[in-house]
Amino acid sequence: MKTSNTSRIAGESLASSFADRIFDTLNAALMLFVCISIAYPLYFVVIASFTDPNVVNQGRILLWPVNFFTGGYERIFAYPPLWKGYANTLLYTVVGTAVSLAVTMPCAYSLSRRDMAFRRPLMFLFTFTMFFSGGIIPLYIIIQKLHIYNTIWAMVLPGAISVYNLIVCRSFFETSIPQELLEASRIDGCTDFGFFFKMVLPVSSTIIAVMILFYATALWNQFMNALMFMADQDKMPLQVIMRNLILINQANTITTDASEVIMRQKLAEQLKYAVIVVSALPLLAAYPFLQKYFTKGVMIGAVKG
Repeated sequence: MKTSNTSRIAGESLASSFADRIFDTLNAALMLFVCISIAYPLYFVVIASFTDPNVVNQGRILLWPVNFFTGGYERIFAYPPLWKGYANTLLYTVVGTAVSLAVTMPCAYSLSRRDMAFRRPLMFLFTFTMFFSGGIIPLYIIIQKLHIYNTIWAMVLPGAISVYNLIVCRSFFETSIPQELLEASRIDGCTDFGFFFKMVLPVSSTIIAVMILFYATALWNQFMNALMFMADQDKMPLQVIMRNLILINQANTITTDASEVIMRQKLAEQLKYAVIVVSALPLLAAYPFLQKYFTKGVMIGAVKG
């Protein structure tokens, strides 16, 4: 009797183990397919930026560059406004990220405190702006009335706080900062400001890193605000500079020399890929250093809220 029971249990365990292996295999295959589907378009842009545009248009590249061609990069790095655009974008990103953190972190912590007056109405007002806004024209009027048109603040202040990021930070504080820690600090005579700066911020490195990544990415890719609120070409960010470069090379294709027309058309085609690589490279280089904070911070902040 014991032998039969033991055999039955062993058979069920073996069947369960076999089913688990099948599930793990299928799950790994599915995840691999999803990863390739996401990563390959990015890889394709990189190899297309080094490939003859005629080959790209014919669909003959798959895994590596064919007929190596770097005319797009040569044109980009020889374009004088490029470096000014990089400097402007770096300035807007650094200043804007610092301002956004200085606004988002205290606001999110305040909204996470259950003893804060009018906490729910204020959170409702913040959330309301995620779905409804005044539009472009009222925003333009506000920028004009504040006298920050064509200044760095026109790039920084309109997006100084993201309600989505605010909610993530608030959820992080609610789940990661125990109420007992606040009560203990009050017994020791710590004020609310002291508790925030001496206790909350030092243990919030993960969410701070996530917010730096979120805000820096948004500021680095700013395009429409620059077109609407910046008048001087010397103050334009990298994204607008790259867009102007593509338009210039597309517009200057009228000539009587057939070979020159072909070369300019090839250059204009490759510029589309090379511009993506040049503008996205700094963020791609910085992301691996923030990835561990990004994953941990978002998971902690998404547990509740």
